[in-house]
Amino acid sequence: MRITENILSEINQKAFQTSGKSSVVGLDGFVDKIVTPVDKRHGLGDNFDPIETISALGERISDAAGKSANLELFPRFEKLGGNGPIMANAMLSLGLKVRYVRALGYPEVHPVFHEFAAKTDAISLSEPGITTALEFKDGKLMLGNTRSLEEIDFARIIECCEEGPFLEMMAKTDVVAIVNWTMIPKMTSILVHLVDHVLPNLPPRDTRTFFFDLTDPAKRSKGDIQEVLQVISRFQAHAEATLGLNFNEALQVCDTLGLESGEKDEESLKTMATEIRRKLEISCVVVHPVDSAACATKDGAWWSEGPFTDNPKITTGAGDHFNAGFSIARLCGFSPLTSLALATCTSGHYVRTAQSPSTGQVVDLLKQGTLS
Repeated sequence: MRITENILSEINQKAFQTSGKSSVVGLDGFVDKIVTPVDKRHGLGDNFDPIETISALGERISDAAGKSANLELFPRFEKLGGNGPIMANAMLSLGLKVRYVRALGYPEVHPVFHEFAAKTDAISLSEPGITTALEFKDGKLMLGNTRSLEEIDFARIIECCEEGPFLEMMAKTDVVAIVNWTMIPKMTSILVHLVDHVLPNLPPRDTRTFFFDLTDPAKRSKGDIQEVLQVISRFQAHAEATLGLNFNEALQVCDTLGLESGEKDEESLKTMATEIRRKLEISCVVVHPVDSAACATKDGAWWSEGPFTDNPKITTGAGDHFNAGFSIARLCGFSPLTSLALATCTSGHYVRTAQSPSTGQVVDLLKQGTLS
């Protein structure tokens, strides 16, 4: 990873600390079951050769067409999942106070969320979804069961939170992160209620920001995506709004907005971020492939290399850690460029260790970069 003198200087001059700051995160919740597809078995337990790539799995599935096949999924571990919980956990590790509103189990919280729910004083709205995550060297496949998330709407939020406490919570928070729009069928309606009926009634707060992550909207129609992007644009009237996109999501948004898409090189990423931000008229758009990231604001566009590794311990949740790192870096007053570097190092530490980092660990990884 290459870093500039400006990034290093800013890191040495400013504190990457979140004392006194808080966030509200929602609305999804999944139990993640991490599995490995088996190619050839040599014995019991994990004594097998895995199917290492998505393309190899695709060939196996294609070969079964017109016949049949049996595919073993070897269970690695089970953990809390969903974009919101993983992002919230990363924020907690970085020192931010977090309140979580989401699908953690209802009426009782699912055991996988017990510790998390206690740390975030969580308000649960429904049973969680279930994700079976197949991880490969060239990516991952997320197989989701989201039926329980159909119960979540604005009326359900108010029923579980109560209107007065909900308004007070929203009024006092610095970062409102609303993620996984794709998997929450009524999310657009919830956002409309927030922007029409909640935000106009909140007192001003200089530090208030909004962060949105659509989360792989490929299964949603172009009309659905256009509608939610229009609603997200309306949040800008109440506070700075940021839209975070991985590379595939950026391509889908460009297609939806009638914009020219690009490749993963620096200039293409900066151009996509700039054009999406211009079209939506929001404060910031971030585009983050696996090995770098770009963002655009009204003041320009920036790009940062990331600390890529060929041998990650985990990849599920890397984007959520990036989002947490970027949101907190901006909250701490870092420039867009340095915020990108801190965000890539937040996700970089996570994929290397399978653990959410502290701010100190993020800075340590960043300082291992090569000056350019």
